[in-house]
Amino acid sequence: MKTSWRTASLAATAAAVLALTTACGQDDGTTPASAARNAGATVAAGDDGPPGGGTAIGAGNGYGADGTQDSTAPPTPAGKLTVASNPELGKVLTDSSGLTLYRFDKDTADPPTSNCSGDCATTWPPVPADDASAGAGVDRALLGEVTRADGSKQLTIGGRPAYRYAKDVNSGDVNGQGVGGTWYALTPTGEKAQPSGLPGLSVREDPKLGKIVVDRAGMTVYRFMKDKAWPRPVSNCTGACLEKWPAVGPVDADDTEGVTKKGLMSFTRPDGARQMTVDCRPVYTFSGDKAPGDTTGQGVGGTWYAVSPDGKPVGAPGA
Repeated sequence: MKTSWRTASLAATAAAVLALTTACGQDDGTTPASAARNAGATVAAGDDGPPGGGTAIGAGNGYGADGTQDSTAPPTPAGKLTVASNPELGKVLTDSSGLTLYRFDKDTADPPTSNCSGDCATTWPPVPADDASAGAGVDRALLGEVTRADGSKQLTIGGRPAYRYAKDVNSGDVNGQGVGGTWYALTPTGEKAQPSGLPGLSVREDPKLGKIVVDRAGMTVYRFMKDKAWPRPVSNCTGACLEKWPAVGPVDADDTEGVTKKGLMSFTRPDGARQMTVDCRPVYTFSGDKAPGDTTGQGVGGTWYAVSPDGKPVGAPGA
């Protein structure tokens, strides 16, 4: 008997859904290769000079085709600064385009002084102070400016001059981290972002909530009750929501401790960024949590809850 095109199409669709469902429920917890961490992915040790042969950055954003800053284009404004949750470094500061901001160890904060000019400033474009504003999780009082030798105003965070890195191409890239032993991503308070030594995801015993999942920086991990897990993970936190609740980036399943492997995976958000899931549920941190151990996001709006090791929302009604 011949199979109609409609029957074949339905069978193919069902197979695709089943495959994704199986992947979401399998026990190996494998994170897709495309979700590999990008920290330092394209940077050679000690490379703090001009980015020869760098990957091209999109036209119209103040960079030339070789990845260096286009001297004929005006500096790209910072816009609203936001906080991103990096799987390696914890909370890092980004501009309105999601590009990571950096600090230079040879600069000073008191008084604010930039010691990066010439070729250095081509590789590490200073972030203009004009138009910079504080988004969720960023203390406006820490934003300032310093006058550079050419008379331009550069943004400072906690007194530290802020830069971008010409080899960061996509939102969330941190290719400048540790370059030359002098360049580091900025935390929201102007400090160096550095690995804490914790796994990408692990479990902490909270005195009120019991066992909850935390990220590499020890920050509490949350889930949003309006998200979906089946037949595929879907995040319904976008725009201003994502500023307050930064998405947790991909974490290798082997880089976790105490978290149930089933449903431990990453997926692609509508904006193209990768986000981690626990039990196939998208997970986030909260901009209102200032230090490891904080759980100020618990129960917010009746839709945000800390995550248990098996992915359940801790303390949610009916959970």
